[in-house]
Amino acid sequence: MAINQNHLFEELNGVKCAIVEKNVPPERVDFLRRILEYNRYTVIVVVSPPPKGAVAAAVPGEVAAPVEGAAPAAASPPATFTVGVTDVMFNPVNAIFGRLLKTPEGHTVTLAYWQQKEKEADDEKPYFEGR
Repeated sequence: MAINQNHLFEELNGVKCAIVEKNVPPERVDFLRRILEYNRYTVIVVVSPPPKGAVAAAVPGEVAAPVEGAAPAAASPPATFTVGVTDVMFNPVNAIFGRLLKTPEGHTVTLAYWQQKEKEADDEKPYFEGR
């Protein structure tokens, strides 16, 4: 169990992992995997469980009959993923603000780049300076 919410641990596929992000769409998984694997972390990605408010599955063997005039059943929510690394000492906040991560192009990963607000990492300007 983590001491605080900034350093979470979970078992993903039977391996103890430091959690990078939860409930991530597939495009974000590709982005994170590219950066983390370039920085020599072993990345493990698993499908996130559905939210607690999701509709429960029907009882096996029962077929729900459609009701006349009723709205069609809501579509299942899009699949999201949990991204973790096997290095339990990894903390994404410390890695970003400590300037420990590099992009494949050789630039330092900034907060704006990590959040995908910028297309390229600008390591010439410190994170605390405005644009």
